Amino acid sequence: MDSAVFDPRPARADAPLNSASKHGLKIVIVGGFGVGKTTMVRAVSEIRPLDTEATMTNAGVGIDDPTGAPGKSTTTVAFDFGRITIDTEHVLYLFGAPGQERFWFLWDRLFAGALGAIVLVDQRRIADSWYAIDRLEAQRTRFIVACNNFGGTFRPDEVRDALDLEPHVPLIECDARSRESCKSVLISLVEHIYADAPRVETV
Repeated sequence: MDSAVFDPRPARADAPLNSASKHGLKIVIVGGFGVGKTTMVRAVSEIRPLDTEATMTNAGVGIDDPTGAPGKSTTTVAFDFGRITIDTEHVLYLFGAPGQERFWFLWDRLFAGALGAIVLVDQRRIADSWYAIDRLEAQRTRFIVACNNFGGTFRPDEVRDALDLEPHVPLIECDARSRESCKSVLISLVEHIYADAPRVETV
């Protein structure tokens, strides 16, 4: 059975927000082509996610480089969208950004108003993540780095050095197919944002 067709989760129209919800928090998932961004949104969303996956055709030959993802037959052409409720008042809205260079012009708009971002990394293609980190730093958007488990052999410190990450930026391992693993990534991001936020002193 195709889980994308027989998805038991409710559609957005059938799962309205709780009337007590007051705070919508936007999270963006970025990274190179084929690192698992769509998979992560699908895995963790409580509603049937919206995606803009299109079948890869000969029109993309010479434009998109599928070398690092040889089994990939579809690709995101706009963004993925999912939702996860934290509590009665807080809801996370998840946006998965397209990884191909020709769609990078969409990224700055997706970053607008974002609480933070997850940079998803394939250890076998670390260089594909450099642009995402550069854009987030330029936008001053807080982020963490999550290494999707594709069987890479690099140690965390080697990945950190290769990405030239600041010491305070968390780097964690994850499995984008696992809802529990993706939830842990989201928790790590929220904790990082909270820890990194300026403190407001009260009299």
